[in-house]
Amino acid sequence: MTKQKKVQKRYLVETAWEVCNQVGGIYTVIRSKVPAAKDQWDKAYTLLGPYLDESTVTDVELLPPDDSLAGKAVKRMQEMGYHIHFGTWLVSGRPTVVLLDIHAVMHKLGDIKYFYYQSHHIQFDDHNYLLDQVMAFGYLVKIFISEITRLALEKDTSILAHFHEWMAGTAIPDLRKEQVPARLIFTTHATILGRYLAMNDAAFYDHLPFLDWRKEAQHFNIGAVSGLERACAHGSHIFTTVSQVTGKECLHLLGRSPDHVLPNGFNVERYNVLHEVQNVHQNFKSMIQRFVMGHFFQSYAFDLDKTLFFFTSGRYEYQNKGYDMTLEALARLNWRLKQERAKETVVMFIVTKRPVHSVNPNVLNSRAMMEEVERNCDSIVQQLKERLFLHAATNEQDHRVPPLNEFVDDYWKLRYRRTIRSWKSGELPGIVTHNMHDDSSDDVLNYLRNANLLNHKDDRVKFVYHPEFISSSNPLFRMEYGDFVRGCHLGIFPSNYEPWGYTPLECLVRGVATVTSDLAGFGDYSKNIDIADEDHGLFVVERSQKDYHAAADDLANILYRVVKTSRKERIAMRNRCEDLSERFDWSHLYMEYMKSYDKAMEQLRIAV
Repeated sequence: MTKQKKVQKRYLVETAWEVCNQVGGIYTVIRSKVPAAKDQWDKAYTLLGPYLDESTVTDVELLPPDDSLAGKAVKRMQEMGYHIHFGTWLVSGRPTVVLLDIHAVMHKLGDIKYFYYQSHHIQFDDHNYLLDQVMAFGYLVKIFISEITRLALEKDTSILAHFHEWMAGTAIPDLRKEQVPARLIFTTHATILGRYLAMNDAAFYDHLPFLDWRKEAQHFNIGAVSGLERACAHGSHIFTTVSQVTGKECLHLLGRSPDHVLPNGFNVERYNVLHEVQNVHQNFKSMIQRFVMGHFFQSYAFDLDKTLFFFTSGRYEYQNKGYDMTLEALARLNWRLKQERAKETVVMFIVTKRPVHSVNPNVLNSRAMMEEVERNCDSIVQQLKERLFLHAATNEQDHRVPPLNEFVDDYWKLRYRRTIRSWKSGELPGIVTHNMHDDSSDDVLNYLRNANLLNHKDDRVKFVYHPEFISSSNPLFRMEYGDFVRGCHLGIFPSNYEPWGYTPLECLVRGVATVTSDLAGFGDYSKNIDIADEDHGLFVVERSQKDYHAAADDLANILYRVVKTSRKERIAMRNRCEDLSERFDWSHLYMEYMKSYDKAMEQLRIAV
């Protein structure tokens, strides 16, 4: 009888700078996949992040350390004098979370950097506050992983330590040097050097094989960070990234091809409204229509029943995020629709974050005047209703509807006329909603002005540049960003550089059609999904094999097809968008994470 091989227990510690710290897309990755991770690991799972200030623990229930491996490691570090917070992150799945107080070791920063240089030859020449924080965090992470690994060995358990991005992974080289027997997995979501290069080179991917990473990193003054990133990639047992697109980048800039691809998913169930998707869209669309009326109808009106709302959003990277191509395609669409004397109108919203002084007073005043017109109408309707009802109740012989104008006081007639006269203006509606710090040097504004896309009455594509993120406290929209998305008809994201790209997926899970590009990790990954097509609301612009103008033409044609889609077809597409989004649920994609962990364990068995 053959003896069965003993399966060693495993415990996962996942480390990220954005654990309980909402900075960017990695926060969404970590938070949204917690339920799937908990399903697989149950109590053998801990998240590790930095304690930056009191706001870090807003969503954490702080608890005394328990008898789990993580709890015991926290106790050991506390006994050593380190400041550590232990508790439960109050998100779906309620994972155990450990937050390391980096400020308590900042006095050791000189030694931390010196010994790091001695061990790994990474020079820290310039003072950088973020880099200092990251190095302090990495020092504490190394101690925590070392302690929990020692405890795990006593329980015949292997520690899998998964690090997201260089900001969380600086402990990797030290853990390898000190031969701590944890299995190390490193995921880069985007190389820091790649982001800089792509912002300054429209043909980034064509030039990638010929670049000298060290020279380019010095040029952008990110030598230390690039060195740290390479050290993390080469020091890990399993190196992963989020897409094949970024994998090519890693080969040339980090000197290592990924062992596995971990695509980003979503907790789709959280956004599902099932058969209510059309009703929800209609409700939020009506709120956007109110903004549009306040913004445009002061100058001129157009048929809202034949108006579509397009948008783009995200970090302000003019070329990387494809803002340049989006504007170019919309200019071509505007010309085509004007040539055809089309009756459809597109209102394009550009939502991003830029330095601003305040909301433009004219924009606020126009909305306020429209609301005053509405209040006058309500008063007139109320007076008319009361008097008409009284007339019907008291008049025994005459059952005809009397002249309604006679039932409205002259006061309300005069006020109604004066309010409308005060509201209406011969000026063009503004293309930007805020007074900006750098109005004359903003790329979006300069394009719109140079292309004469200034919201003329005969323009079939209108523009609203909103250089603030949308939230319920926003005085113009008064709705959450997710609700704004649901009220739109199309999200446009033809990125030139995008390691993954959550914004198109955010559209799909909300039943909104979207445009991505094959240079985005999401768009490239979608090629492998059988229902990732236009019928299901996904439009992919091919940028990898086409020049800028050919791709802009393709995008303009996509936008034209969406404009000419019938309302019935759009409703059907909206329902199918949610079907496609199911393919990106973490219940499916988390299996790729498990495969990478299995690879790490398999390497360990081979080594033994």
